[in-house]
Amino acid sequence: QLQASGGGLVQAGGSLRLTCAASGRTFSSYAMAWFRQAPGKEREFVAAVSWNGGSTYYADSVKGRFTISRDNAKNTMYLQMNSLKPEDTAVYSCAANKYGFNTIEASPIDYWGQGTEVTVSS
Repeated sequence: QLQASGGGLVQAGGSLRLTCAASGRTFSSYAMAWFRQAPGKEREFVAAVSWNGGSTYYADSVKGRFTISRDNAKNTMYLQMNSLKPEDTAVYSCAANKYGFNTIEASPIDYWGQGTEVTVSS
């Protein structure tokens, strides 16, 4: 029901835009987020957006470089990633929770999407 896309290989300093497309149900009332998992590491929170896009928050490691947004009319969420670094290399997955925007980074997730791989070369 959630499918992430837009990953690829990019040089350090470059940009990518990830898309999370929902199907089968509407997520317009859900908080949504991006997580990532690098090889050999645990999954970590990246960014979250409230149900109407009015509030966002980010992991310190991406603050100022990444921007999360959503378009409820299209049932889609985005992650604009600028000034990419090799340490941003990971599989990025999108997630949705009916409740708990402010705690989504540490809460059980209602819906997970398939990930998209991002590789940043130095």
